[in-house]
Amino acid sequence: MRRVSFQALYDKFYCVLTEVGFSDQRAALCAQLFAENQRDGVYSHGLNRFPGFVESMKKKRIDFRASPEKVESLGALERWDGKRGVGLINAHACMQRAIELAQQHGMGGVGLKNTNHWMRAGAYALQAADAGCVGICWTNTTPLMPPWGSAEKKIGNNPIAFAVPRAEGHILLDMAMSQYSNGKLEVLRRREQQLPLPGGYDNQGKLTQDPGEILESRRALPIGYWKGSGLALVLDMIATVVSGGQSTHEIGNQGAEYSVSQVFIALDATKLMGQALLSETVDTIIQDFHTAAPLDGSESVRYPGEGMLRTRKDSLEKGVLVDEEQWKELLAM
Repeated sequence: MRRVSFQALYDKFYCVLTEVGFSDQRAALCAQLFAENQRDGVYSHGLNRFPGFVESMKKKRIDFRASPEKVESLGALERWDGKRGVGLINAHACMQRAIELAQQHGMGGVGLKNTNHWMRAGAYALQAADAGCVGICWTNTTPLMPPWGSAEKKIGNNPIAFAVPRAEGHILLDMAMSQYSNGKLEVLRRREQQLPLPGGYDNQGKLTQDPGEILESRRALPIGYWKGSGLALVLDMIATVVSGGQSTHEIGNQGAEYSVSQVFIALDATKLMGQALLSETVDTIIQDFHTAAPLDGSESVRYPGEGMLRTRKDSLEKGVLVDEEQWKELLAM
């Protein structure tokens, strides 16, 4: 592992994307999102995913010139068609539209169909928080997990993110429906590290902490066992209904993951209670949360996103942490 400046990382991402054929504005947005993922310690969706993302552009699996289009409007709720374009660009545009609707109506929702992998769910919830809104977003995926009580893959890991605006740094809960996301498993397998807790099953049907065995068996463990299995199912249903797009089983029938369905929701928190009261309310909750005595007596319990903010601070002060081999691969692109 080594550290590089955020600007150097962004510049290289941007350079590669413009060489592939991205316009200046689109290259800048995608480079920013990939660099911010790495900066915040989301290594599963930074350098780890960038080569595959670029390869999909070169092979024209994704139309990187396509722009999302509004196809239906119901006041504070809209449906958009992603035209099978770049998932990051589509997601950013639709969360921006949800924010605009929230600023007009108090809340805004956008269902997006025919889109592609958006990389980090939390990026778009944070986008809403930057605008003073509570942000909620999720996506369905190809079948990646068996429902509780089965060994057959039928449900997606359907990542969902929630963000609450806060001046000292936003609150962010960003999670997949599997105990560990596929990206996290890939990162730990690459590092030859074990999971701290069982995250799925091996080919013999036994719980394991080996990320490679879980990736091979393709039997990730749902969060909360049957509860996570049920949540994954209803998130898929709602995304399909709201967007008018494809469900997880339809995506699975394609043989590859594309044309997924997503939902973006923004709530104008400052309109609800004013900036001063909003800040006071969130700060009071966090202060009470931090009074919980830690089990090991060393570090205080962390609210969702607190670890990310610490990693971000270190990244900006010391440089962004990157895997040496992945950095060399990026430089050679």
